Amino acid sequence: MSKQLLIIAHTPSDNTARLARAAFNAANDYASDDLMVRLLSPFDVQTEDVVKADGVIIGTTENIGYMAGATKDMFDRCYNDWIDLCAGKPVGLYIRAGLDGTATTHAVNSIFTGLRWRIIAPPLVLHGNWDSKFITDVADLSLAMAAGLDDGIF
Repeated sequence: MSKQLLIIAHTPSDNTARLARAAFNAANDYASDDLMVRLLSPFDVQTEDVVKADGVIIGTTENIGYMAGATKDMFDRCYNDWIDLCAGKPVGLYIRAGLDGTATTHAVNSIFTGLRWRIIAPPLVLHGNWDSKFITDVADLSLAMAAGLDDGIF
């Protein structure tokens, strides 16, 4: 049976779009016939998308010291539906932060705790001025999730 990795990425800028593409491409390049990779905006996510996914990576920006409104909107719409249906779901998180990402990390981790999702790695906080290394870091996170799903680790 095929597994599915869902990447949910808020991409309000060219650089955040580059991060989402890096996540998708790294996982998709790794993917086998047994692993399908999807990329959605948080605005497009419906309850079923996450329910059907075997693993999720969430990419958000930090806006005014908090997660992007698009990401919060997704959680506002779907959280209650996911509580009982998605416990134990492996999840990865990257944050493009203008500040230090602390409040965003805390807020999203609180949501993950409430959903009983299993974070596969410490949140990846990409803060400060743009650095092309961010692309590699996000690709590595996505590749680790894809490999973990494909090998049955997650």
